[in-house]
Amino acid sequence: MSRKTVKDWETLAEKELKASPETLVWHTAEGIDVKPLYTAEDLEGIEHLNSLPGFKPYVRGPRATMYAGRPWTIRQYAGFSTAEESNAFYRRNLAAGQKGLSVAFDLATHRGYDSDHPRVEGDVGKAGVAIDSVEDMKILFDGIPLKEMSVSMTMNGAVIPILASFIVAGEEQGCSRAELSGTIQNDILKEFMVRNTYIYPPEPSMRIVADIIEYTAKEMPRFNSISISGYHMQEAGATLVQELAFTLADGREYVRAALAKGLNVDDFAGRLSFFFAIGMNFFMEAAKLRAARLLWSRIMEEFKPQKASSLMLRTHCQTSGVSLQEQDPYNNVIRTAYEALSAALGGTQSLHTNALDEAMALPTDFSARIARNTQLILQHETGVTKVVDPLAGSYYVESLTNELAEKAWALIGEVEAMGGMTKAVAEGLPKRMIEEAATLRQAAVDRGEEIIVGVNKYRLENEDELDILAIDNTAVRKAQVRRLEEVRRRRDPRKVEETLGVLSEVARTGKGNLLEAAVEAARARATVGEISDAMRKSFGDHSAVPEVVGDIYGPAYDGDPEYKTLVSRLSGYSKASGRPKVMVAKLGQDGHDRGAKVIASAFGDIGFDVLAGPLFQTPEEAADLAVKEKVQVVGMSSLAAGHRTLAPQLVEALKKKGADNVIVVVGGVVPRQDYDFLLEHGVSAVFGPGTNVLDAANKVLDLLEGKRRNI
Repeated sequence: MSRKTVKDWETLAEKELKASPETLVWHTAEGIDVKPLYTAEDLEGIEHLNSLPGFKPYVRGPRATMYAGRPWTIRQYAGFSTAEESNAFYRRNLAAGQKGLSVAFDLATHRGYDSDHPRVEGDVGKAGVAIDSVEDMKILFDGIPLKEMSVSMTMNGAVIPILASFIVAGEEQGCSRAELSGTIQNDILKEFMVRNTYIYPPEPSMRIVADIIEYTAKEMPRFNSISISGYHMQEAGATLVQELAFTLADGREYVRAALAKGLNVDDFAGRLSFFFAIGMNFFMEAAKLRAARLLWSRIMEEFKPQKASSLMLRTHCQTSGVSLQEQDPYNNVIRTAYEALSAALGGTQSLHTNALDEAMALPTDFSARIARNTQLILQHETGVTKVVDPLAGSYYVESLTNELAEKAWALIGEVEAMGGMTKAVAEGLPKRMIEEAATLRQAAVDRGEEIIVGVNKYRLENEDELDILAIDNTAVRKAQVRRLEEVRRRRDPRKVEETLGVLSEVARTGKGNLLEAAVEAARARATVGEISDAMRKSFGDHSAVPEVVGDIYGPAYDGDPEYKTLVSRLSGYSKASGRPKVMVAKLGQDGHDRGAKVIASAFGDIGFDVLAGPLFQTPEEAADLAVKEKVQVVGMSSLAAGHRTLAPQLVEALKKKGADNVIVVVGGVVPRQDYDFLLEHGVSAVFGPGTNVLDAANKVLDLLEGKRRNI
C-alpha cells in the first residue's frame, strides 16, 4: 500500500470524524498505542514474518500441524472439599469429555500445614482439595488410571510433599514414576511476587525447584518439572508486557538453577512448560502467546542446546478470573468464550475455561459443564482447528506481536541488569510494578474509563442470585482430621522418624536430593505437614513485609469532583476527630492480596491512615494488632471463601479485648447469599466483587460518622 493511499485514508477518516484520526488511538496499559489502521508498512523490518510453525523461532506454534493435527488439551482446573468429593467431580468431568486433570489444592495444603493445624481452621477444603498424606492422594485418583491420564498440579510452597505423595500414590496404583505424565507448577519466584503461597525463603526455595528438575529429568521422562506461570501475575494486576517479561525472566532463572546442579540443558529443557492468563484484550492476548514463543527461543539459545525441543515454549492457558464479575454473572459465559478463542488463536497447548460463578464461589456441576462445553464447541463447531496459526500475516497482530516482544525484552534486560530475577524479586521490583498497574486499572474502572458491562455500565437494577456451591468447612476439616488420626495410628512411627530425619539432613547439608528423600518419607506415611516441617527446621519460614504503593490512585482522579468531595469530607472528619486509621487484614492462609493492596493504596491516597496487616494472620493476631495500633476500622479482605469462619472469629476476638467499638468490614469474593450471615455476626458492611473504591470509602466514612454521633 502506497503512502499516498494511507494519506487518502487519513483525509477520509478526518472528514467522517470531523477530527483527527489520532483521536482514535488507544493508549493501552502496556504502553502500546494501538492505531485504528494497520498496513504493510507496520510490518517492515520484522524478521519472523516468513517463519513456519514447528520451526525456530516458533512464533507460529511449537508443532508443525498444531490443531490441524491434534487440538489443544481440555484441562479443567478443579478441586474442593475432600479427596472423595473431588474424585467424583473429576470422574464426571472426564466422562463428559475432559481430557486431562488439573488439581486445585486448598490453602492449608499449599502452605504445608496438615488439616488439624490450628492456623488453618477456616481454610481446609475451601479453595481446593485438602491433601494431608498419600492416603488422600490415592483417594483423589481412585478409578482414574494414572498410566493413561495427564495430571497437572498447581503447587509451589508444599511442592516437595505433594509431588512425593503423588509419586507414591502412582506406584501403589501400579504406575511407575517413569510412566507418570503431567506437570507440577513448582514456580516459586512468582509466589514471592504475587500469589504468596510460599513457605521458605527464596534461596532454599530455589534449591527445591532445582532438585525437582534434577529428579524428574532422571526418573520421570514424561513429567513436566515446572510450569512457569504468568497467570497469577496478570490476576494480580500485571500488564501483558509485565506478565510476559517477568514470566520469561523467571524461566531463565530456573534454567540457570538447573544448570548449577550439573544438568545438561537438553536433559530438562524439553520438559519445562509455561502458564499464561488470557484476559479480555482479545488480539493482544493472542499476540502475547506468539511473542512468548519468540522470546523464549531467543533466551534458550544462550544456553546452546542441541535439541530443537529445548527452544520451544509450550504453554497451558486459563481464562481470566479477574475478568469474571459478580454483577450480571451470565455475562461471564461470553467473556470466557472470547478469552478461550483468543487462547486458541494464540496457539496454546492446553486450556482451562473458568465457570460463570467463579467470581463468587467454586463452580457447580452446572457451571462447570458450560465452561467445558465452551471448549468442545470451539474445537468441533467453529473450524478454528482446521488451519495452523490463522492470524499469521495480520498487519495488526504481527505488529502487536513484535511490539510486545520488544517491550518485554527491554524489561527482561532491566531484570538482567539487576542480577537476575531472584535479585529483582528480593528488591521488590516486579511486585511494585504489578501493584502500581493494578491500582491504575482499578482507578480506570472506577472512573468508567474502562467499561465492564453490567458493572460500571449497562447495569441491571435487580439481579437474580445464582445457586452457588457451598463447602461445609467444619465437616471437611473433621473428616480430614479423622483420616489423619487413622494414618498416624497405622504407620510405623520409627520409620517415619527415620525418613524425616534423613530429609532434614539433606536440607541441612545440601547433599542429596530433597524430593528423593521426601518420597521415602511419604511412603512411610509422613504427612504433608510433617515433611514440610522437616525442611522448615533447616530453611526457616519466609515472612514478607507488607508495603503499599502510593500516589497512584489519587492522581488518576485529578480534577474529579466526586473524588474532591470525598477528600474534603474526610478532611473535615479528620479535623474534628483525628485522621481515621484503617487496618487492611488478610486472615487465614489466603495470600492473594491484589484487592487488599489496591484498597490500602487507594484509601491512603484519599486521606485515611492505612495499616497493611501482614499475611496469614489468625483472627486473634489481627485483633491484637488492631488494638495495639489503635485502629478504628478493620477491613478483612477475603478471596478464598474463609469469610464465614474467620470474620465472626475476628469480631469475637475484638470483643474479648474490649475493642468492640472497632468497626469490621469485609470485602472481596463474598457471595451475596453470605451478606446477611456476616451482618448478623457483627460485620458492619460487605463490599462484594466490583465495588467502586470511592463508594466503599464513602460507606466507611458513613460508619465512622455514625459511630461518632452515637458516642
